Amino acid sequence: MGVDRTVSAIGQFGPYPYRLREQFEGVIWRFRTGSQWREIPREFGPWSTVYDRFSQWRSAGVFAALMEGMIAEAARRGEADMSLVSVDSTVTRAHHDAAGMVGDPEVLEALEKAAAEEQRGRWKPGKPPR
Repeated sequence: MGVDRTVSAIGQFGPYPYRLREQFEGVIWRFRTGSQWREIPREFGPWSTVYDRFSQWRSAGVFAALMEGMIAEAARRGEADMSLVSVDSTVTRAHHDAAGMVGDPEVLEALEKAAAEEQRGRWKPGKPPR
């Protein structure tokens, strides 16, 4: 499903450009290296063209559709590893009362003990605990 939506989103912007793959690889290179757009090597085309293509794809939801498709395919194969899922503060907001919260020492000790027991339960010989 995700791939079909992705292809149609790319096609909304006219005929396929000659260097579509190079532009896509330029976008990937930019995010993999953390470089600025102007530092993209010329082999991917002019940096402004690569950025414009990225901007169009982002607005059309191409990257979200690709990610959804990859996750769905991994789940179909039974290869989805949910231990790699992470939630950070840009996604989850704490209640304003959570700032400076003081916990009961007994409760904190019980939570630490439970976490340690859970880690021991996951450990397998030859593999480090997660």
